[in-house]
Amino acid sequence: MSETGILYVVATPIGNLGDITQRALTTLQSVAAIAAEDTRHTIGLLRHFGINKPLLAVHEHNEQQSAQGLIKRLLAGESIALVTDAGTPAVSDPGAVVVQAVREAGIQVVPIPGVSALIAALSAAGITQPGFYFEGFLPASPSQRRKRLDALKAWPTTLVFYEAPHRILECVQDLYRQLGDRRLTLARELTKTFETITTCPLAEAHAWLQADPNQQRGEFVLLVHAAPPVVESGLDAETRRILQRLLQDLPLKQAVALATDITGHKKNELYDAALALKAEMRDPKESLGKECE
Repeated sequence: MSETGILYVVATPIGNLGDITQRALTTLQSVAAIAAEDTRHTIGLLRHFGINKPLLAVHEHNEQQSAQGLIKRLLAGESIALVTDAGTPAVSDPGAVVVQAVREAGIQVVPIPGVSALIAALSAAGITQPGFYFEGFLPASPSQRRKRLDALKAWPTTLVFYEAPHRILECVQDLYRQLGDRRLTLARELTKTFETITTCPLAEAHAWLQADPNQQRGEFVLLVHAAPPVVESGLDAETRRILQRLLQDLPLKQAVALATDITGHKKNELYDAALALKAEMRDPKESLGKECE
């Protein structure tokens, strides 16, 4: 009886083919077959590196059924590589159903790590707050998306989302409406020719994207910085009125500095109050996107 094969979960480049690892290439060369999300896409990758292996279609619509076929081949002694169109299988991509079924069958699963859009975006964002929560893709339905964002609103760390180009405008509007005016790092087309990484207030993001249709193309990683800690404001009504009036004509930092001189309140207290007031006052459709960088 032959030994049981191994299922290799192989990360592939998300854009730049130079990011593939030597271990991934060695693994793809050694297996009996490659299970791919889209065989038409994967064959281009394999041809680029001179790899000629049988391809099996394993995608979200046939994953449960395909898992059983893969298990039979693995039990017969064949080792198989599992790949998606880009990045790591089973991370906001098909693959988790296959991996679960193979592990439950007692067959070894070996990860072959590589580039990740999530980690690439985090590494270039310059976010100093510790920790993050990875949500992946939000629901396509606007009502379900807003409901999910409401559930995440109190999460104390950076929130990370994936988003498709045809939903990016409505998504950033919902992020602002449901989460408030936090900082957003928007990473687009990572590792590709037109890679863009920009950080701005959520209130500015919609207008910035709308101003340049080219920035609405490609796949997105959205990193919503953690909300500032909630501080009970002890500001009197007159101080709030002054601060609100200053915010109508001045950038936040200048408004806070002037309000500090006028009222004598602590700068940190006024700054937290200003963030809350600014979120109440502004509409993303009215923004000119000047603060994106």
